[in-house]
Amino acid sequence: MKILMSKRELELFMKKEFSQVSKNFKILDLDLGSISMKMNVLHEHLRPGDTISGPTMFLLADISFYLATLSLIGPKSLTVTTNCSINFLRKPNKHDLTSKARILKIGKTLSVGDVLIYSLDKTKPVAHASLTYSIPKTYSIPKN
Repeated sequence: MKILMSKRELELFMKKEFSQVSKNFKILDLDLGSISMKMNVLHEHLRPGDTISGPTMFLLADISFYLATLSLIGPKSLTVTTNCSINFLRKPNKHDLTSKARILKIGKTLSVGDVLIYSLDKTKPVAHASLTYSIPKTYSIPKN
């Protein structure tokens, strides 16, 4: 297994395919099977009590895992979420969020992994998500 899409290629893909949200995200680091990202938290991401909404944290988890998967399979835009379970661990304040997504297993049709989400003002994660993605059948894992 090797990285098929670089950090720059993933950023360009996001701008093209998800222009409506791409400006809120930055890839911090890309390694084989993992990606770290930053999300700019805006007023519309907050709920009463100045905490970040659950759907906002889901968005970060989903995009992080999507890009981690694409980094290994290439620009397959029809790769989709088939399952996500998210645990909200502690209250995030109205600070930007970071994520660390890991691919735990990738096969011909599924990518399985998790994402830890952090608030910039906290050292412990504020959320943990487990995700499964469906990979389009046109893809086959490259042989080493």
